[in-house]
Amino acid sequence: MKLLIKLRKTVMFFVKAMIIVVVTAGFVDVWYIYYAQTLFSNKGNYVVIFSFLFIFYILSSLYGAFNIGIYRIHEIIYSFSLAVVFTNIFMYLELSLIARDLVAPRPMVLGVLYQVIIVALGSCCANVIYFKMYKARKVVALFSDDAYGFELIKKMSRISERFSVECGLNVAHTDIVQIKRQIDKYEAVVICGIDKNLQKEIMSYCYKNQKRTYLLPDITDIIINNSYEIQISDTPVFMSRNRGLTMEQALFKRIFDIILSVIGLILSSPIMLVCAIAIKLDDGGPILFKQNRITKNGRIFNIYKFRSMIVDADKDGAKKAVNDDDRITRVGKVIRACRVDELPQLFNVLKGDMSMVGPRPERIENVYEYTNAYPEFELRHKVKAGLTGFAQLYGKYNTSPEDKLNMDLMYIETYSLLQDLKLLALTLKILFMKESTEGFDEKANENLRKSNSRKMNDDK
Repeated sequence: MKLLIKLRKTVMFFVKAMIIVVVTAGFVDVWYIYYAQTLFSNKGNYVVIFSFLFIFYILSSLYGAFNIGIYRIHEIIYSFSLAVVFTNIFMYLELSLIARDLVAPRPMVLGVLYQVIIVALGSCCANVIYFKMYKARKVVALFSDDAYGFELIKKMSRISERFSVECGLNVAHTDIVQIKRQIDKYEAVVICGIDKNLQKEIMSYCYKNQKRTYLLPDITDIIINNSYEIQISDTPVFMSRNRGLTMEQALFKRIFDIILSVIGLILSSPIMLVCAIAIKLDDGGPILFKQNRITKNGRIFNIYKFRSMIVDADKDGAKKAVNDDDRITRVGKVIRACRVDELPQLFNVLKGDMSMVGPRPERIENVYEYTNAYPEFELRHKVKAGLTGFAQLYGKYNTSPEDKLNMDLMYIETYSLLQDLKLLALTLKILFMKESTEGFDEKANENLRKSNSRKMNDDK
């Protein structure tokens, strides 16, 4: 076992490679037995096998299937399964092109079921091997706000295989000597919202003593992390342009939005027609729900959705949807779970109110509330609001406004057309994940209310 621990990266590489090889072998087996009419007499077969390997590897990487030990086991299995399904859909089309006719889908479907079983078993074995070699790190959490710090500890404790948070220390009430003594006892340090000067001293100490550090970033950290390194004479300098998208990026993004929204509207039109009829037959109310939202530069626009709640759901004042909300209609429960209630927003994208990818548009009252607590919240309006984005893919409905802001700024600071394509592909992954359709959690904004309360007290 000691030898395996020394070679653990190599071991994990071979474990992942074995999963790819076995899944590919499953495809080849089905192909040779049931689709003989698509076989080549020479080296063309290698091209087909390579295309399966390449597509499966790319999709597995994209969906995070290789993040064994980082993602939870059910997420790893789900990611691999999604890669298997989409890869086989592509290969079915490829074999049909070779045969110049639609080949029988049944053997391919059975092959997919076999491959899903393989990736499930392989993922479980890989997970066991990983945690045999990588033990949970003993961690000390350093923070200056008890509520924020304990919430972070709670999140890390849910991943007990990776983190063993054995100490939480409020540095606001502790001197640096005691802090360093605590750091010496553990393998890693989590730094969460502490004074910048103290943070600098702690990180320098951790660097000197080879302690792994996890830092929860603030706005400054995100901007600096995505800055450019330049030299001014013999002095290294970080440069941040701070201008959002360039004119060329904005132009290509708009062309990209128009093309995708038109394609999306054409492909989804049968689904939208069924939704519209179902909503009308359910309670006879309006099909669409319109609401004022905020997009680029603070501009207000009407967002479109399929109505999933009863008519006049907000007659007693705007309220966020919660789990088991009795205002949600029978049809609404289905379309919200499948996320098809968002499809009419393709018209918003076509009109130019929104983009395919960008920060999620917030309600006006939410923006006022969040901006009052975090003035930096308005920075997310440097780009158009989007159908999907970092906060939708990596957060939840009840993710705190501060975390949403940080994720949106990460998107703005690292924008590229290739990243937009990646995020759109990742959107397919979260469509059927329960976490992405959770209702609002009142505890999620506890820090927001406290921040507002402190701000009001300071103004008195």
